[in-house]
Amino acid sequence: MFGSSTRDVPEVRNVPRHIAVIMDGNGRWAKKRFLPRVAGHKKGLDAVRETVTACKELGVEYLTLFAFSTENWRRPQDEVSFLMDLFIRALEHEVNKLHSNNIRLKVLGSRERFSAELAERIQAAEDKTAGNDGLVLSIAADYGGRWDVLNAVNELIADGASAITEDMLAQRLSTSWAPEPDLFIRTGGEQRISNFLLWQLAYSELYFTDLLWPDFDRQALEQAIDSYRSRERRFGRTSEQLPEALRRN
Repeated sequence: MFGSSTRDVPEVRNVPRHIAVIMDGNGRWAKKRFLPRVAGHKKGLDAVRETVTACKELGVEYLTLFAFSTENWRRPQDEVSFLMDLFIRALEHEVNKLHSNNIRLKVLGSRERFSAELAERIQAAEDKTAGNDGLVLSIAADYGGRWDVLNAVNELIADGASAITEDMLAQRLSTSWAPEPDLFIRTGGEQRISNFLLWQLAYSELYFTDLLWPDFDRQALEQAIDSYRSRERRFGRTSEQLPEALRRN
């Protein structure tokens, strides 16, 4: 288990160990081209592939992508149905590629509202890639940060906990096996976290870009990482307490 950045000072690296992304703008990308929203979601898969490849090559160890939130069930039913079908087809076509590239796939969130077929494909994909020790790709689907915290608390209560510590709760979160994100990226021009990894993003560096997700590529990722490198990550300390190599003038 990894420690919490509010209790321990994590190692600061030149390349983020863990990057979390809200992939926003698929629908607007399609609308600008007078296409149906679903065309943007299809195109967004290309950006996912390029981002995964770039993270693997750059030495990122964990990549977490926000694909479908607990609030996204409020979208039009035909769009939700398309997204669920797209998820199934993506698992069908991409898992072997991930496995051959030593990438481990994990899916975060509740699976109660997924179809039996989708839930089975998710489990099969996780099982197939479970032994891989390269990049860990996490897809957050039917996920919400508040759900994550509440789920952890309810598990602890069910196990008889009378008092809950920070460490106890962190060990029950859906990302307990990963370090907290060093860098959070949101595309699409919006500047909010939108109920994503609320606990885990406590000390993440936030990066917002106007690029719509289907236009996000390796160059855009490298620009985000360059911005991350320019930040002074103090974790409550003063600049003078940092090693010289970590100070930003």
